Amino acid sequence: MLWRWLPVALGVVLAGCAGDGGSVPSDADTSDTASSSGRYAMSGDAYPQEPPDVSRVPDAVPRKEPLSRGGNRSTYEVWGKTYHVLPDASGYVKQGTASWYGEKFHGYATSNGEIYDMYKMSAAHRSLPLPSFARVTNRDNGRSAIVRVNDRGPFHSEREIDLSYAAAARLDILDNGTGRVTVEAIDVDRWLAENGEGGAGTKRAADTARQGVVPAATATATQAPATQSRRPEDNAVKPPLYLQVAALSSAHGARDLRTRLESDLSRPVRVAEAAGTHRVQVGPISRLDQVEPLREALRRAGFAESFIVK
Repeated sequence: MLWRWLPVALGVVLAGCAGDGGSVPSDADTSDTASSSGRYAMSGDAYPQEPPDVSRVPDAVPRKEPLSRGGNRSTYEVWGKTYHVLPDASGYVKQGTASWYGEKFHGYATSNGEIYDMYKMSAAHRSLPLPSFARVTNRDNGRSAIVRVNDRGPFHSEREIDLSYAAAARLDILDNGTGRVTVEAIDVDRWLAENGEGGAGTKRAADTARQGVVPAATATATQAPATQSRRPEDNAVKPPLYLQVAALSSAHGARDLRTRLESDLSRPVRVAEAAGTHRVQVGPISRLDQVEPLREALRRAGFAESFIVK
């Protein structure tokens, strides 16, 4: 689906969870070059196996960020075609076709060096600076999402943007694979002036209300007393989730990392082996409200990126 031009040259290769879900109908042929190098565990993209419920994944929150060191060359070339990166995203509005990318790229480096998490609101774009923020609206059903652009692609002339699995689910284009969208870059200074820090949830609720729909989270908040706390069983997940930290070719290295994490986190850690790759995963996690505290603990332990697997 999405061709990456940033090589991964790390002793510990962060890797996605290779599954055998159904093939994604939105894109197929641009991944051939990347897969031929042996970088990705899967030859073709796929739906995630038994994905978690992403219906309540929040919009990306626009904020001021410096441009990434990677992914922002003024020009770059893919398959003989030259692409130009905009100096800034100001005023960018364009209609086109959105596709999405999933399991094959989950856990691998994006073009700006971050780790792709298909369960977050992110996207790939050929020319917007990395990172930048954009509102993507499905022109057929009015659904919209705010995404953080941190990757390059899609390299199909008829495609405008490549969405994460979560963003595609919000726009309801997963089954069709593509959708007609409008992409509007967000002016972060203006956004912060209008919404303040962390204002994405309020903005999303207002936008959804204008469409005649009240989000479940908003409805619960308005109907329940302010003092009512969320019941623990409301956060329960079955089957349990894990946070994957790394995938290594060395079984010994994976065991050493497991020992270190168990000591640092005081949490169980497993090593899942498949096709010669040893995936180090923290868990099980039985409740959704445990995910972010555990991610924060991993960051303090020196692991800035982790992603959900089952």
